[in-house]
Amino acid sequence: MRTVQDEIDRDDEAAPVEMLASLFEARGWAFEFTSEDEISAEVKGAWATYQVQAVWRAEDRVLQLLCLPDIRITDGKRAAVHEALALINEQVWLGHFDVWSSGGVVLYRHGLMLGEDGLLGPGQAQMVVEAALEECDRFYPVFQFILWGDKSPTEALAAAMVDAAGEA
Repeated sequence: MRTVQDEIDRDDEAAPVEMLASLFEARGWAFEFTSEDEISAEVKGAWATYQVQAVWRAEDRVLQLLCLPDIRITDGKRAAVHEALALINEQVWLGHFDVWSSGGVVLYRHGLMLGEDGLLGPGQAQMVVEAALEECDRFYPVFQFILWGDKSPTEALAAAMVDAAGEA
């Protein structure tokens, strides 16, 4: 597997948003700076095109990475999705899934604390973005089974994990 070191000219650490821009550019992903401390990219996953957003909070030295799989929850499915989130989050080691209260959008969120210098390395940038994309790909079917297949959260999770195991 190629690493970000192979793809970008930078081998040192950089400001988090700049490092992510280098990663996105190296991967050929469309991106834009939404502010000095925010970047947004569109990334094609296995199931959908994800919106990847990162926000840098210099005062806390925290980079928050969001991955939005464009799943909107209807009121009738809200309880089932929240139950599924609890089951999913038990299996996620880094970050977590949530529902944005305004708009009912499912998202993956991970806060990355950086050191005193507030710099992000290329390998670290690659790992945090890939982890977000992998988790969204892994659990995307769960939400689809609930929203469109009328499965219970437990059934949806079981069905998604069986399907994922068969894709290797």
